[in-house]
Amino acid sequence: MKKMKTKIIILIVGAVLMAGLGTSYFIFFAKDKPAKKQATKETLPTADPKITIVDPNSKSRPFAVMINNIGVARPFQSGLQDAYIIYEIIVEGGITRMMAVFKDQDTAAIGSVRSSRHYFLDYALENDAVYVHWGWSTVAQSDIPKLGINNINGLAYEGIYFYRNKEINAPLEHTGFTNMELLNKAVTKLNYRQETNKDLLLNYTAEKVDLSKIEGAKVANNVTIDYSNSLSNKYVYDSATGVYMRYVNNKPQVDNVTKEQYHFKNIIVYQVANSDYDASGKLQVIDNIGSGTGYYITNGYAAPIKWQKDSRAAQTVYTYENGQEIDVSDGNTFIQIQPTNQDLIITE
Repeated sequence: MKKMKTKIIILIVGAVLMAGLGTSYFIFFAKDKPAKKQATKETLPTADPKITIVDPNSKSRPFAVMINNIGVARPFQSGLQDAYIIYEIIVEGGITRMMAVFKDQDTAAIGSVRSSRHYFLDYALENDAVYVHWGWSTVAQSDIPKLGINNINGLAYEGIYFYRNKEINAPLEHTGFTNMELLNKAVTKLNYRQETNKDLLLNYTAEKVDLSKIEGAKVANNVTIDYSNSLSNKYVYDSATGVYMRYVNNKPQVDNVTKEQYHFKNIIVYQVANSDYDASGKLQVIDNIGSGTGYYITNGYAAPIKWQKDSRAAQTVYTYENGQEIDVSDGNTFIQIQPTNQDLIITE
């Protein structure tokens, strides 16, 4: 019995000694060996970066708001930085109007809101947007119900979904504003469809778009886009922020609320023919259904593109010259639809 106990004790002591030797080996020898690399979250593939200009999964319908761009009203423009797309097209008298497209925003002041022109309806349709305006041309008034466009008109809803900014010292027609809270109330009250039935117009990517490798691309640090003898837009690339600062007639275009200069990540510019609709020259016809050429500009470069719009409601498709559809940088986009007889100057 004593022998058995002695054997057990010897075995226990031996096990302890072996464990100690193993620990000592690890401490004195293994510590100099590099540790085996462990799989961590940092070394595993990560998900695609998130698109921030819009939520690609959002089904909410956008709002397309007509914006006054005559000289006397320009200092009072508000809320345009929140739009993810802005269109600018010539109207009568050498002036332009803009249509700002908003999605899932809470912008507190948008304006000044101005009247409709019928060709802007084509771009509200391609975005499946609720169309917001204050008044209309004769043709637009006729086309809106014909085309089945959900619209909110300041003429009908002043004091309800629109308001006058009494602090603006300008003629009454330049003082009309709205905001996203009021517009959301309007679509509910008017029982308009609130989910979109179309994909986003543009293909957004969170990766940096490098146009320098596109055939025919050129450096684009300064871009001048003329609309008439009395209106010229200019963009200057800010390499530090990666956006284009916007000027109108060589003056910074500044938001009346934030006092910040408007800036854009992407510019799409192309030219279409336009002509007078009637003898008075008050209305314009533009040849925007069909196809043509232009430029896509982002990150300091401009690449030649083609555009195609098959019908008033069809979405405009933008491709490089090889037919590949463009991806645009994650950021807001200014679509400049320019008259054919005006200058487009892109320089370093």
